[in-house]
Amino acid sequence: MKKIWIASAGLALSACVTINIYFPAAAAEKAADKIIEEVWQTQKADQPAATEPVVKETK
Repeated sequence: MKKIWIASAGLALSACVTINIYFPAAAAEKAADKIIEEVWQTQKADQPAATEPVVKETK
């Protein structure tokens, strides 16, 4: 019976452990801006030009 109490107490204590990870807000915002800028550049490069210049040949 004593082993059950010890096991239960150990389980209860381990269930109460919380790990918090904090990221600096400025660094996270800078990284997000960089990722957004890279995505926009990639999308612009993938899209063909909307209008191509018209070249008129004269003879």
